[in-house]
Amino acid sequence: MKIKTKIFLLAIVPFVVAIVGIGIGVRLQAAALAKAQRETFEAAYLSSKRTELKHYVDLAVTAIEPLYNATGNAQDDEARKREALAMLQRMDFGPDGYFFVYDMQGDSLMHPREPDLVGHNWWLLRDPKGSLTIQQLISAANAGGGYVRYLWHRPSTNRLEPKLGYVVPLPRWGWMIGTGIYLDGVTEALARIDTSASANITRTMTWIGAIALAGFGVIAACALFLNVSEYRSADAKLKRLAQQVVESQEHERARLSRELHDGISQMMVSVKLLLESALARLEHASHPERRVPSAEAALGTALTRLSHVLREVRRISHALRPSMLDDLGLAAALEQLTRELSEETGIEMRVETDAASRAAVLPAAVNTALFRVAQEALTNIVRHAQAAHVTLAFVVAEHTVTLAIADDGRGFDIERVQADARGGIGLRNMRERLEAVAGTLTIASQPGLTLVSASAPLPHPILARPIEPSQDKHPT
Repeated sequence: MKIKTKIFLLAIVPFVVAIVGIGIGVRLQAAALAKAQRETFEAAYLSSKRTELKHYVDLAVTAIEPLYNATGNAQDDEARKREALAMLQRMDFGPDGYFFVYDMQGDSLMHPREPDLVGHNWWLLRDPKGSLTIQQLISAANAGGGYVRYLWHRPSTNRLEPKLGYVVPLPRWGWMIGTGIYLDGVTEALARIDTSASANITRTMTWIGAIALAGFGVIAACALFLNVSEYRSADAKLKRLAQQVVESQEHERARLSRELHDGISQMMVSVKLLLESALARLEHASHPERRVPSAEAALGTALTRLSHVLREVRRISHALRPSMLDDLGLAAALEQLTRELSEETGIEMRVETDAASRAAVLPAAVNTALFRVAQEALTNIVRHAQAAHVTLAFVVAEHTVTLAIADDGRGFDIERVQADARGGIGLRNMRERLEAVAGTLTIASQPGLTLVSASAPLPHPILARPIEPSQDKHPT
């Protein structure tokens, strides 16, 4: 695994774990808070309803208390019971608020909203959950009064709904009197609390998710920035290294060229002069018997071969780095290069320039880059273009130098050559050399005309080169 990947994982994994932990913790805490709020509200609501129900029942008991406490015979007592039931039946508090009366055996004595229940025994009545509703109410009354939660038909909707009832006993008459409140209000309120809590949890988790995404984006952006910065730094270092390699090669070529030109070439010239002198002495010997024709022939052959070797050494020296490039400038070096290639290949080559461009003093790096571009382009023309005419246009402006190389060859497919990993090395070399001096290379090609244009900026004002003789410094 790459070090950059490890660093990225070391940054992102703890962040993701922390965000997930925070999200889980926040969700659990929010759920616990919502549950506590729900329970608190439910307890407060039921407490207020219990107080309300007890108050209602106390009012009802107070209303019939004179009848309940009156004394008399059994006939009068039955009349007072009927009067008390009639009084309770008239008492209500809303469409679903009423009083009901049962005896302790489960017989319904009064029910203002469901009169069909009156006169029947409901001791074994069960709700849909299987609970014995009347028995629970009677049990609470026998305990001295209490609250019971059960399901009952709501008169206004005719549906089974949860209800909170409160009952008290009337022991002397053997009755149970009570009332109740339907709990739809608390159900709706609790549902609103649950909805609000769920919305709050969802909103909080959304914010956490947004923060996590933003953090991930920041980390990814930083990683990308570091990666791009590192890539650019590495690319810049690679370009500097390549430039240093090229400069080192140029220095080594110049050294070798000087060694060949000033050292080996001069020694070979000396040997040639000595051989020519020896041959001349043999040919002008005063005594013909002293002449050795085989020696003269050998010397002649040696001189011929030495001349060939000397020309080859000069050619290699010029190919490595022509001294004219440093002494007389780029225009003179280009003219020498085209002249030599034209003699070798038979292709007509010429350099078009003006006096100002010829006399301009260019930076050494620009001189070298443009000369190598011309050398590479002309080599490609000789090898592949099958051209008959080549023109090099060399122009130096105030801040730019341009070298355009045109030929009338068969042309080539630029995109295909550049896309070929095994080909197009010459074009890549030309581009890299120009990039080292902040220059650009443009190529246009079609059958009959291929144009390679190289340009480079000039950072300093151009100086005129003093006029010197167009010849080497050495007698060779």
